Amino acid sequence: MRRTALLCLPLLFLAGAAAAAPKTVTPLDTGWRVRIDPADAAAAKAHPRAARWFAATVPGSVQQDLIATRQVPDPFLRTNEAAIQWAGLTAWQYQRVLDVTPAMLQRDHLDLVFDGLDTFATVSINGQVALTADNAHRRWRVDAKKWLKAGRNEVTIAFASPIRKLQPMVLAEANPLPGEYDSAFGDEPAGKQTSPYIRKPKYHYSWDWGPRIVNIGVWQDVRLEAWDEARLDRLLIEQVALNDREARLAAKFEVIADRARTATLRAQVAGPDGKTVTAEQEVSLAPGLNRVTVPLSVASPQRWQPVGYGAQPLYRVSGALVEDGIASDSAERRIGLRTVELIRGDGAFGFRVNGIPIFAKGANVIPFDSFPSRVTPATMRGLLRDAKAVNMNMLRIWGGGHYLPDGFFDAADEMGLMIWSDFMFGGSVTPPDAAFRENVRVEAEEQVARLSGHPSIVLWAGGNEVLSGWENWSDRKAFKKRVGADEQERIGTGMAVLFDRVLRQAVRDYDPAVPYWPGSPSTDYDGPVDTDAAGDRHFWDVWSGSKPVENYLNSCPRFMSEYGFQGAPDLATIKDFAGTLRLTPDAPVMRAHQKFLAGAGNERLMFYLRERLGEPRDFADFVYLTQVNQMQAIELAALHHRACRPTNMGSLYWQLNDVWPAISWASIDHSGRWKLLHYAARRFFAPQAIVAEHRDGTLRVAVVSDATQPIAARWRVRAFASDGSALGERGGDLTLAPLAAAEVASIADTELFAAAPAEASYAVAELMIGDAVASRRVIERVLPKAMRWPDPGLSARWDGRSVTITARKLARAVMLDFGAIDARPSDDGFDLLPGESRTITIESDASPAALKRALVLRSLGGNK
Repeated sequence: MRRTALLCLPLLFLAGAAAAAPKTVTPLDTGWRVRIDPADAAAAKAHPRAARWFAATVPGSVQQDLIATRQVPDPFLRTNEAAIQWAGLTAWQYQRVLDVTPAMLQRDHLDLVFDGLDTFATVSINGQVALTADNAHRRWRVDAKKWLKAGRNEVTIAFASPIRKLQPMVLAEANPLPGEYDSAFGDEPAGKQTSPYIRKPKYHYSWDWGPRIVNIGVWQDVRLEAWDEARLDRLLIEQVALNDREARLAAKFEVIADRARTATLRAQVAGPDGKTVTAEQEVSLAPGLNRVTVPLSVASPQRWQPVGYGAQPLYRVSGALVEDGIASDSAERRIGLRTVELIRGDGAFGFRVNGIPIFAKGANVIPFDSFPSRVTPATMRGLLRDAKAVNMNMLRIWGGGHYLPDGFFDAADEMGLMIWSDFMFGGSVTPPDAAFRENVRVEAEEQVARLSGHPSIVLWAGGNEVLSGWENWSDRKAFKKRVGADEQERIGTGMAVLFDRVLRQAVRDYDPAVPYWPGSPSTDYDGPVDTDAAGDRHFWDVWSGSKPVENYLNSCPRFMSEYGFQGAPDLATIKDFAGTLRLTPDAPVMRAHQKFLAGAGNERLMFYLRERLGEPRDFADFVYLTQVNQMQAIELAALHHRACRPTNMGSLYWQLNDVWPAISWASIDHSGRWKLLHYAARRFFAPQAIVAEHRDGTLRVAVVSDATQPIAARWRVRAFASDGSALGERGGDLTLAPLAAAEVASIADTELFAAAPAEASYAVAELMIGDAVASRRVIERVLPKAMRWPDPGLSARWDGRSVTITARKLARAVMLDFGAIDARPSDDGFDLLPGESRTITIESDASPAALKRALVLRSLGGNK
């Protein structure tokens, strides 16, 4: 929960404070040190420097402190990942001195609050155990007063290695629960993973796009809260009803009191126009938890709209606990007013916001870094800005990471981006015991309560591929056969209770205006999962299944929440992590930063290059061609999904970002550089688009519009020989129906191309609105590698940091390649028709002269 403390003071308190003295909050993020726990004698002997106290950064992790003090090399560089593995297998101690005055001890309560401990932690105060923690996704609070004394106090946190702690139990199991990714470093036997048994970010144990760095430490803020008779534990704002005349809200206070007393709860809502509404209620508090609702009414409410459908007005709601006329505690929330519904029925799945059915266009978000504490609000806001810039309106937060901070959702609220938020389950089968579910219940309630009211959140989903894996994956089927019917039922029932009841109830209780979905993919327990017929899909026949890219065209799913295709990052990013560009795709450093198939993913890249685009000439050409392949594959799929509207109502590709510098499915690499895919997303997610699909000698043309009003437009398809001479043409006027897709033509090759050879002719499909070309597609009749493209004759004319690119012949997939220089073009990966020019601005710290020298113009017809 976001909270503004009434006071933020150093560790000193006025003596003789009144009974209703305001709560004080003192940050405790500085002054920590860390060492190997002396009880871990083997690790201390192996790493004597780390066995002595050294500076710790909080929030952070042991691994970050080891990197900062140069005890381990940066695992993101070269092939250094192995050198940090010992840290996750070691027990650690954090320690901080807390100076306490007699005046401080006069307060009724001195709560030590940890927003995140990762993961198995024992907190001691002056040698006495005060708290044990076992969930990195939870907040931990303990009233520390009884262990504190006037003067110097020592707070020690002992962290166990999560692998070492759980491994004896897992190794003793005849059939350990199926997990996610086996370790590449031999610390866990294949098929015997500890990760299913712990509430910790799953990606720490590695994924097929990220390293194995099993973080340990105080990963979120620490503070001391001093209060007397009562404190405000939560403030929730529930939208009870919304229409054009009125928004009825409920300010729900949760107050912890240590004695019976009378108090006043005051709520105030301030609108975007500055007008405020205040309500208060006098209540009798009982010892323990008190839940009190204060109604609020907003006249003529302004609705929050997704990007592209209106503005994003926001309201600020504040609440105060008033005792003896003094505000002893307060909290504040920023909310938006809107309605969200799931489109269901006959297998359908989609989103209706404020009554408008919205086609979801976007991508999946993975954690921004292996070390979350070093991700700044500016970094998150920048990635969201990049998503909005290419016409995305939805992002899905994948369930194998961690719950993102308020700053992420604040930015999404302001930008109008809809957020699908998974609960943090990555794919492993969950333990069936009640204690595990109870731990998750507390976690879920805390996280949903903290994030409730963000208008950007339009779905809470149970997790990633847990239920679909249990139903469909071969290793799960083998596991169920091994354990027998009774154990299979026990585990399956445990998952059903967790995902259908525990998590669903947390959303109902703490964010009831947002729909719940049991997982991704799912049908909400209404038939088979991960099919085109119902619910959302994860489609991996292309890429993981090595099927042709054209298989994206074989069906119309109801909502595609995952599909993806890899591409290498820019040469500048590769140089940053590899230290050189004298490389081949199978170089050790390239394999180390390619996690698909344990490093063999570059072979899959080469497989698809040879299938579609041909053999790269050199390493730079490999980078270029893999980015083109990625761009073209996702463009084909996304446009097909849009043309399937209203059967299909969403296309979220895998993935937006990277957790480290890598060869992956991301459209924005870890350095923030856009791949060609991200530039292309601006075109294929445009509000109005033309779709042109060529199969079996026929060109199917469709148009799509996300607008809520009809739009007058024209379409045309022109055919050309590869030398640029005109062949045939079709087209006409039309009205783009609102919120719809429509097929406008099915044209046989003979109508357009006459007798021109397929490999020496192409078509250009365009949608015109007014005098402008709103959308364009270039269509090959055969695979790109078989096309007889002429040299496009590209030329570049510079004017400062702008460059105008001109093509004499058709130029397919033009890339502005600046090599190892950090240079970010305003557009890239575009097509140029014969004689056409485009002016591009370059963002870079390099001089114009350096940019001019470095530029290589690449296209499928040749490089210049």
